[in-house]
Order: sequence, then C-alpha cells, then structure tokens
Amino acid sequence: MTIIPSLVKWLNTRRINQIELFKRVPSEIQEKTLKNLLTKATATEWGKKYDYASVKSVSEYQSRVPLQTYEDLLPFVERLRRGEMNLLWPGGIRWFAKSSGTTSSKSKFIPMSKESLEDCHYRGGRDILIIYALNKPDTKIFAGKGLILGGSHKINKLSNNSLYGDLSAILIQNTPSWVELLRTPVKKIALLDDFEKKLEYLTKSTIRVNVTNISGVPSWLLVLIKQILAYTGKSNLLDVWPNLEVFFHGGISFIPYREHYRKLIDGDQMNYMETYNASEGFFGIQDDPKSQDMLLMLDYGIFYEFIPVDRLNSDPPPVCTLSEVEKGINYAIVISTNGGLWRYMIGDTIIFTSLAPYKFKISGRTKHFINAFGEEVIIENADKALESACMTTGAIVTDYTAGPVYIGTKTKGSHEWLIEFEREPDDLHRFTEILDDTLKSVNSDYETKRFKDLNLMMPVIRAVPRGTFNKWLKAKNKLGGQNKVPRLSNTREYIEDLYKIAEIKVS
Repeated sequence: MTIIPSLVKWLNTRRINQIELFKRVPSEIQEKTLKNLLTKATATEWGKKYDYASVKSVSEYQSRVPLQTYEDLLPFVERLRRGEMNLLWPGGIRWFAKSSGTTSSKSKFIPMSKESLEDCHYRGGRDILIIYALNKPDTKIFAGKGLILGGSHKINKLSNNSLYGDLSAILIQNTPSWVELLRTPVKKIALLDDFEKKLEYLTKSTIRVNVTNISGVPSWLLVLIKQILAYTGKSNLLDVWPNLEVFFHGGISFIPYREHYRKLIDGDQMNYMETYNASEGFFGIQDDPKSQDMLLMLDYGIFYEFIPVDRLNSDPPPVCTLSEVEKGINYAIVISTNGGLWRYMIGDTIIFTSLAPYKFKISGRTKHFINAFGEEVIIENADKALESACMTTGAIVTDYTAGPVYIGTKTKGSHEWLIEFEREPDDLHRFTEILDDTLKSVNSDYETKRFKDLNLMMPVIRAVPRGTFNKWLKAKNKLGGQNKVPRLSNTREYIEDLYKIAEIKVS
C-alpha cells in the first residue's frame, strides 16, 4: 500500500498550489468560472433563452437571468428525466440526486452532469484527503479502508435511461473500481435500500476490516456505531477499529453529536473534519483543525452569489458577489453550476468568518428558523444554546426540533423544544434556563422579545423517549441516507406530528 501515500503526496503538492491560487485571487477565479459555465451552456435551450453568447460581464448575467427556485426549474428537470438533451447543460443527464433535506413529502431531483460529478463532487472528495494529509503528515489512513455510510438508488420511473438516489449512493456507484480497494463495505451492501438491513450487513462485514476513517452524516453514523458496539460487546469503537483516526462528517451540524462521539470513540488519536457537500454541489472543507469554519472552494465549477437573509423577501432582493460580502451577515446562497443550475437558491444559509481567504460557517436553512414573534432564531443559535446547556448540565442530546407556541387569548407566546436525550440533565429547569440565556446572548432579537416576558415566555422543553425521531423518519420512509430532522420550524407541523409518535398529550 506504499504507492498510495506516495501518490497522495504528489497530488498534494500540485493541488495545494491550485487552492492557494484561488485564495489569492478569488474574484478572478470566480469570474473565470462563470465565463466557462456560460460558454459551455451557450448552445443549450437555457443558454439560447438568455442569450449566453452575448453576456460580457457578471452584472449583465445577473440582470438577464432571474433567480431560480426548484419549482422554477422543475419543468426542465421533468423533461431531462424523460431523456431530453441539451436543456440546462450540454448533453443528457443520466443521474439525479434525490434531495431529502427535510421531511417534506416532496422530493427534489437535482441533475448530476458528468462535469458536476467529476469536477465538483469527486474533486471535493480528493481535496478532503489531500487537506487532511497536509495537516496530518504522519497519517496512516491509507494503510486501511474508509467506511462510508451512504444511501441507495433506484431506477427513475419516468425513463429507463436515467436513475436517481441519494447523492452518496450516486458517488459510490460511479467511483472507479480501484477505489473499492480503499473503501468498505462492498457496493452491494453500501447501496442496499433497506437501511436497517444495511446496518446489519454492514456491521457483520466491517468489524474485522482495518477501518482507519469513517464518512457520513453524524446522526446516521451514530446509529451504526451503537449497533457495532452492541454486536461486539465493546464500549469503545477503537477496541473494534484500533487504527481509526478521523471522521469526515457533514450534512448536519456536528455540535449536538460531539459528546456522543467523544464518549463512544474514546482516544486522543481521533480527529474530526467537517465538509459541506450537498446534492447541488460541493462547497466547503474544514482546512484548519484548530478552527471550526470551512474554506469556500472556488474552483469546482460553481459561481457564487449571496443574498442577505433579512432582505430575502425584498422585491427584488439585493444580491452580492463574493467580493461584496461582509463578515457576520447571514446570507442565503445562490449558485450557478456545471450541473445546469442557474442562479439557483439552494435554501442554505452561511455566515462568513473570514474574507481573506473566504471562510464560513453554516448557519441554517432559509425555511428552517423560528420567527413567529420577530425573534429570528436560526439553527446556529439553537445549536450554540444546546451546546451550552449540555456542557453545564452534563446532558447529551441525540436529536431535537423546535417551533413556536402561539399566543392564546390568555397566554403569551413561547418556543417549544422536543428533545431526545442520550443522557438527560439532572435538572431540566436549569437546562432550560441556560438554553434561554444563551439564546439571549447570541440573538439580540430574541433577547428583546424575552425582556421581562413581554412578548415571549420561557421556552418549554419536553424530553421524548429514545428512538422517537427515528420512528418518525421511518414512518415517512426516510431512514438513513442524507435524510435529516428539521431542527427549527416557523409552524407547529413537526411538533404536532411528533406528539403522535411519542404519544404526548398536552392539555
């Protein structure tokens, strides 16, 4: 296996030079990226519609092409799924990533061109290893295998020529055969559609493999780890895989799960590295182990724009290019990609922590927040509040969701949190107080609404039985893969739904 580290070292030097280039001249790289995208798509139906051949500048592109949602692109996606070609991107589209970012009954099918697979997603995967090896020159991960907990794919019902599935499954299906030497489990198990059977087969097939790194969504990897420990009778995953050294995680915030992993992987050798890889594109990598923010990757065939979230509903909303963004502002992301997404609003929000180079933290979703009373609580606020409450009280949270309690004829409004604890706090009231105080400290709007209980009362926290959230997801046929529990909602839809699962009765 000595050839692998040597190959990585060679690739490392070349690729790091390219990354350093886009750090130095980010605007130039972004303008070049847009120009390449427009040139390649000139002869497509979309390119002809907006006369891409005559676009001479970023501002002209912005004024000519309107902002797009998935609903706007849906007619094109449906035609692509039926086998039509040269619509949004040159050629045909064989693969579609089924996006299940929420528990909504509707699914999005994101077109995956050859270029988006190779120049964006796979390049991102390689960069993860290169950056990790740069930070850990004594790494031994290439002496063993990487365990990837992915999703599954099915044949597209509209056309025998196209397929759909979770992004992770598409990436597993299309990787070169030599990658199988570095990955576990085998494709047949990795792509099983039944998540519970997948966990069973994956456990039995990997416990004797030399696993040095694991990748996946923290919530679902945690389910697998617990099953492996239960099956082997061990309490520390390093007793099963003694050479395990890193978890490459993404998809959801790691903050609520950090203590779980420290408890179940008990050793100083373990490292954690965050990535931001969505169905629509690969966007960021944590390039500094000492900092939790991520480097915005600027040469993956993606042109970025940003809308301040507090102006999102303006008509029209102000749109910033990369050179116009500021630190500390909550932005909604807009992308144009080598998969044929044009000025596409992906629904995620970020906050820049550095502008030289461009680094950021994920702050949430444009539709996942609580603002029933003008408090504008976002997921980043919620995660920080939970982290603080857990650290002080010793609690460990497995899953949670929160939403508003509406003002009644004789009652004021508040927030209700349904939390599944791995370890409950000794004093739930104290836990609630710390969560509330932390929200006040990180969100001035929330603090104002909570002042003397004038608009908002103290949050209501209800502990639900273990397994409640997985039962909820299973009932919606959303176990495993990239499915996520929606953390915040501006309605009570999820809370009322979970009441039924947890058999909660509130008078």
